[in-house]
Amino acid sequence: MPAFMLTPEEHLYALDWNNNITVAIITLISYDYMLQFEKEVTFVWQRQWSVMIYLYLVVRYFGIVLAMICAIWGGLFYIPEAVSYNMFVFMQWGFSVYFCLAEVILIWRLYALHNQSKLILYVLLGLLLPIVALYIAVDVFLWSRSSAVSVQEIIITPNIKYCTTFFHIGPMHVIYASIPVICYDIFLVVLAIAILRKHLKERKGFEMKPNTYVVMIVRHHVIYFVLNLATQIFMATLWAHPSTVVLYLILLFKLTAPFIIVPRLIISIWDTHANDNCVHLSTMFEDCVCLTSPPELEQPED
Repeated sequence: MPAFMLTPEEHLYALDWNNNITVAIITLISYDYMLQFEKEVTFVWQRQWSVMIYLYLVVRYFGIVLAMICAIWGGLFYIPEAVSYNMFVFMQWGFSVYFCLAEVILIWRLYALHNQSKLILYVLLGLLLPIVALYIAVDVFLWSRSSAVSVQEIIITPNIKYCTTFFHIGPMHVIYASIPVICYDIFLVVLAIAILRKHLKERKGFEMKPNTYVVMIVRHHVIYFVLNLATQIFMATLWAHPSTVVLYLILLFKLTAPFIIVPRLIISIWDTHANDNCVHLSTMFEDCVCLTSPPELEQPED
């Protein structure tokens, strides 16, 4: 049901859900940061910096800032309508930037799997440019236009008021816009799986165990694909006027899962590499021969 058709009691119910979800988001994001901070100090601040470390820092800290802004928006604190609208537009643009950075991380991992082939890197980045342009177009023509989505202050009582969004068009525009993004993610997943298949075939010929990092990177591609697919579906659902419970459960997923999972996918490989018996442990993972080492450098399968 559209927000403007809700009764005061239903608005109060929605505000209660908003505040509860806000507390959950802040708690989950903060707790995850505390859990990962020791590893971050070890694998980021005490190591020589690389492109992947820069990407990690951006998705980690930009993600935290974006999640916190999204959490406090809408009801936990009173924010004037004009400020709320500007914050809402910033949040949507921020999501686009975040997911584009996540795509770059996947591309950089595929670049590492291909023995740092510049051709693969340039091709994948070139194919990403239309996706970036699409994100910009969606942000400009859908999220940033008040005729498509607007923010309005809801006054329940003189002392209880909050801002909420009103979607004025259906979900089809967002669905159509998400198709190229999903297709690009499918392409990256298929490419990663093809690399894994070739790798497994080569290792089987030498009776060798699969390279741990190749398997991890492919697994991470699949996880990210599922994450982004779910996010695209949920984003479209927001335009279809879901019920209050469904709306805030979607927001709980949208405002926590990407900001927790993406940094963990990066740091988990560094953690595995640090605990592995790699003679090149001081080398940055992306430059380490353990990623694509020939069979004779590894122990045969038992």
